Amino acid sequence: MFDYRNNLKRILNKTTGDDKSLQNSLNAIRVIIAMAGGNKDSNKPVKAKAVKKPDNSQSKANIKQVKQLIIALTKLIASPGDPAAKNSSLSALHQLTFVPDIGKRYGDVLGKLGQAIQDSVTNKDSVNKKIFEQAMKPKKKPKRDYRKGKRYTVIRLVSGCDLINSNGERVYTLRESQIHSLNLKSGDIVEAIAEHNNPHYEATVLRIVGHRKLRTYDYDQIATFKYAVVQGRPNHLAITRNINGKKLRIRGKAVVVPVDSSRYQDDEVHLVDGSIVDLAWYTGDVRLKKNPADAVQIRWIYQVDQPKHNSANNRKKKENKDTSEDVLTKLDMDLHYQRVGVAIGDNQNEAMLESIVKRYNGIPTPIDAFQGKKKVIENQIKDLDIVILVTAFAAHDSTWNIREYVGKYNVKFAVSSSKGYQSFERALYRAENRLPAYEGNQTIEYKTISVK
Repeated sequence: MFDYRNNLKRILNKTTGDDKSLQNSLNAIRVIIAMAGGNKDSNKPVKAKAVKKPDNSQSKANIKQVKQLIIALTKLIASPGDPAAKNSSLSALHQLTFVPDIGKRYGDVLGKLGQAIQDSVTNKDSVNKKIFEQAMKPKKKPKRDYRKGKRYTVIRLVSGCDLINSNGERVYTLRESQIHSLNLKSGDIVEAIAEHNNPHYEATVLRIVGHRKLRTYDYDQIATFKYAVVQGRPNHLAITRNINGKKLRIRGKAVVVPVDSSRYQDDEVHLVDGSIVDLAWYTGDVRLKKNPADAVQIRWIYQVDQPKHNSANNRKKKENKDTSEDVLTKLDMDLHYQRVGVAIGDNQNEAMLESIVKRYNGIPTPIDAFQGKKKVIENQIKDLDIVILVTAFAAHDSTWNIREYVGKYNVKFAVSSSKGYQSFERALYRAENRLPAYEGNQTIEYKTISVK
């Protein structure tokens, strides 16, 4: 009969008072009892005619336990320090330890493996990998029934647009938040459907199906000033130029547009010093002659990372500076006309990101991060000096190809986790100075300079 006493002692010595250890020990004891029960008739004389073929059930059980251990260890290697992976690995190892042949031959090795599993901790690479995978998960698009959509002509407004039917009647008025990403223009033909479930919107645009040229007197002409920078202190904000340093001019005259931040505050967007906005106005507005600032409206506020503001004490130290001059802050960086690849798959913010590269004397080159062909991406990257990956716009398959080729051709590389102005600017700084590609939770010093 199988002597199970020593095995039971080892089980009891290694058992702690927590539920997980007690459950693992109970499972191991059941295995021992099953082995002992299978040999209870071994002392009886065996008849020659009663000899049976050897039972392979025990060896199959051992193979199953080894398989469970390998699966659990694979998960732990993929996610170091993960509590669920550690528990499943220790459970499988605990059961395998009490198999007679394996426990006797490899007991010391299995003991070291158990200690290594317990010492497994989460590292920075695994955290960055999880953050990257979460960022790369494609967002599910809402299902639309295109059969119910009706066609309308777009008449662009300073903010939002009107949808006109075939009789020239206005049917719906859409907000800027609904159409900004579509970059609609007057004359575009769209298919739209009434929005009955959302009280904030009259209708939803399903898709753009065409364009027709309108007569100039059918709609009001609109002028725009994109990526304007809000400057000043609270309650004294104004707009005079855009992120490229170009001044706001209307009918040839420089204009200062005061900004009332209280009109644009909500839970997500706040107008402060450094905010980026789009301006728009009707070119035929009579107010442009006497006071053009009254005709200008803020069409769109970009949700970008706002710069950190100095405390009141720091402001007092700078009172002796000339406040009549506009001072902008930029990172202490000069790209010296290096070729910078911007890996992005959507042109919504492409112009703004390219303007940031030009601001630091770089040559921007767009990379289609939704193009999955490896050879195409390789040809785009091999002649570049720097590559910035904007994960908010990139496709999952292409990102791994980009990471592969920047390493192959020793291209400076960094990741911008959002489409924000400051996030992209900082990624460019990290790439140029060969700092960590991911900012994460680590502290990185970004040196800045002031320019007029």
